[in-house]
Amino acid sequence: MSTGDSTEETSSGGDIRAVIRAAEVLGLFGDDSPEITVADVSKRIGLNRTTAYRYCTSLLSAGLLERGTQPNSFIPGGSLLLLGAFALGMRQVMDLSAPHMRNVAEATDATTVLSLWTPTGPVVSRVEEGRPRGAIVTVRVGTQLSLASAQGITFLAFLTDRVHATRLLAMLPEHEQERVESSAQELRKSGYCFTTSRRGIAAIATPVFNEFGCCATLAVIGTNEMLPESSTLAANELVTGSRALSREMGGASLWPQQTA
Repeated sequence: MSTGDSTEETSSGGDIRAVIRAAEVLGLFGDDSPEITVADVSKRIGLNRTTAYRYCTSLLSAGLLERGTQPNSFIPGGSLLLLGAFALGMRQVMDLSAPHMRNVAEATDATTVLSLWTPTGPVVSRVEEGRPRGAIVTVRVGTQLSLASAQGITFLAFLTDRVHATRLLAMLPEHEQERVESSAQELRKSGYCFTTSRRGIAAIATPVFNEFGCCATLAVIGTNEMLPESSTLAANELVTGSRALSREMGGASLWPQQTA
């Protein structure tokens, strides 16, 4: 092994240990310790005072900690609170979506899918299979969906960061961009998006809102025969379920007014 490789490995190992230590510091907060001191960090994690202070000030600079009421004390920072709120929101929509997804699946005889947003696009997070009269069309939890999929278009239509949405749209092939933009525009009016693939698979997607914006998407998937574009039954059931879930999430006011 060369000297350069050894140095890189040591640096990488040090970075990993630093991340673990930072997580341990943040893990000290709880109901019985809403505010921690450098002495607490030193004692409970087993660091010397200087190292404990360095970790606390680094986390302070990153916005993960804020100064507490006592000297050398700290409380959770704004960035940490935002991250926690985001995580709780994802958990909440996952918990609340189950009965709505079952209702939609039973009413449409199609598979119902809940997806959450990631930096690279929507990811399937919950699946509820219906009782189709023919073949079952389903998707695995954890599947990364295309930005040109029904759920991808739904997220793009309602992303609060429009600059980011434009950049993501530009990543699609030119022949896809016009279709996605047109579908997103119609979606903002109707409340749902319909797509079909060359393999004969159809999907209808709707947004789910919390108080901050679009936090998830609900969709039904099936064959073109199960979900013909001319039929609005599945779309209406899906819109009803998504709006009900949005009300529970505190985002009913953000639904497209044309569907109110």
